[in-house]
Amino acid sequence: MSDKIPLEKTDKKDKVISKNKAWLYVALGGALEIVWASGFKYEAVPQILVLISLLTSFDLIIRATKVLPVGTVYAVFAGLGTVGTVIVEAIAEGSISAAKIGLILMLLLFIFGLKLTAGKEGIR
Repeated sequence: MSDKIPLEKTDKKDKVISKNKAWLYVALGGALEIVWASGFKYEAVPQILVLISLLTSFDLIIRATKVLPVGTVYAVFAGLGTVGTVIVEAIAEGSISAAKIGLILMLLLFIFGLKLTAGKEGIR
């Protein structure tokens, strides 16, 4: 059984995406979320960059949900964005608490756990 599925029908050939490429899309979408979310607060980020990164990030996670479970994709996407924006804010403010570092590390652990269990059958 192949881990690739068609994204959209075309006359020439079906476009397919692998699970690995879908996870890459999720990671890139999460990185772009850091850009657009930070752009809401910091004027140093140009508005056009905020708009482009917002639209591109959602396009990437939509493509990823064609292959991966939507709940897992969204949780990982939002988690990566959360971790990244907290780090950006910590750098901009020049400090971060030990408690916040611990919570970020736990969040990263849970994100990694979601990725590892994506697509696995659960209890019925």
